[in-house]
Amino acid sequence: QEQLVESGGGLVQAGGSLRLSCTAPGQPFSTYSMGWHRQTPGKEREFVGSISWTGGSTYYSDAVKGRFTVTRDIGKYTVTVYLQMNSLKPDDTAVYYCAADSQSVLQLPAYWGQGTRVIVSS
Repeated sequence: QEQLVESGGGLVQAGGSLRLSCTAPGQPFSTYSMGWHRQTPGKEREFVGSISWTGGSTYYSDAVKGRFTVTRDIGKYTVTVYLQMNSLKPDDTAVYYCAADSQSVLQLPAYWGQGTRVIVSS
C-alpha cells in the first residue's frame, strides 16, 4: 500500500527550477522526519535533504545546499513535503524518492515513495 506519493518531476533546462511534492497520511507521518533521496543508474541512492519531525530543522547534502529547499505543510488529514529545486544542473538528473522515518531519513528510511524522474537538460 502506497503511503508516500510523489509528484512534480519532469524535464527542465539547466538553470531552471522545479518543485517536487510528496503527500502522505497525517497519521503517523506528521510526526515523522521526511525528506528526499535521489538515484541515477549505476549509482547508490543518495541523500538530498530532509526536514525534522518538528519542522524546525532542515538538512542538505553538500551537492544541493544553497540550491534546494525542503519545506513541509501539515493539513487536517495529510502532510506534504516539498523539494524546491533551483539553479538545476544536468548532474541533478535522477529519480527522486520521498522518504520518511520516525527517527532520521538520512540512512535507510523505513518508508519510500515510488519515485519521480527529474531530467535536467544542458
